[in-house]
Amino acid sequence: MRFWRKKTAYEPAAEQLSPPEHIAIIMDGNGRWAKKRGLPRTAGHKAGAKTLEHITRAAGRMGVRYLTVYAFSTENWKRPAEEVSELMKLLGTYLDDYRNLIGEDDIRIRVIGSREGLSVDILEKIDRVEQATADRKSLTLNIALNYGGREEITAAVRRIATEVAGGRLECAQIDQTMVGAHLYTADIPDPDLVIRPSGEQRLSNFLLWQCAYSEFWYSDVNWPDFTEQDLRRAIDDYHKRNRRFGGV
Repeated sequence: MRFWRKKTAYEPAAEQLSPPEHIAIIMDGNGRWAKKRGLPRTAGHKAGAKTLEHITRAAGRMGVRYLTVYAFSTENWKRPAEEVSELMKLLGTYLDDYRNLIGEDDIRIRVIGSREGLSVDILEKIDRVEQATADRKSLTLNIALNYGGREEITAAVRRIATEVAGGRLECAQIDQTMVGAHLYTADIPDPDLVIRPSGEQRLSNFLLWQCAYSEFWYSDVNWPDFTEQDLRRAIDDYHKRNRRFGGV
């Protein structure tokens, strides 16, 4: 379902409803934000990182249980080497001091995606942050890093095939639940709502399996300008949808 909403004066719902359990966000528009201001793209990424701090904490206050953000795709390696290097430095900075991102809030941080191609330094930082926040329970922030939906499904199929070849699994046992159990998101529910700012209206290889019945919300606001008010607007629109999951 395609839904377009330009940034207008926000009027909250008369009755504040519970938020979706799982919200996914494609953090798009950092480069366009910077270009409009005559700044390098890296400035847009830094501004977008600050927005992630605010939105993560806002989601936690609202009662969202899972927030999955698209930070770096498998296709992003095609970008100029200097930009990729700056993105990895920015990521490393936030992993070094993860409290900049979550403060004292009860937020768990996980990183999903392929580890192939990531530096040893980044991998060590990821492990350290995941271990340090493992006992936090109110909100889980999933950072999709070096992530691609097709790659994720392909890797899951490869692992299942290995189990069949090893005699640990029968072909007849393979069903949707089995496939889902081999994805990066095996232990969390599928996204209820997918938000994409910046004016683009596509998934860009993000959570292809998991978004089969997600609601989509688009905005022309670039990610660095995305606010808690925009998040609340998206949630209000979500509650107006009739989610039938193929039924009537």
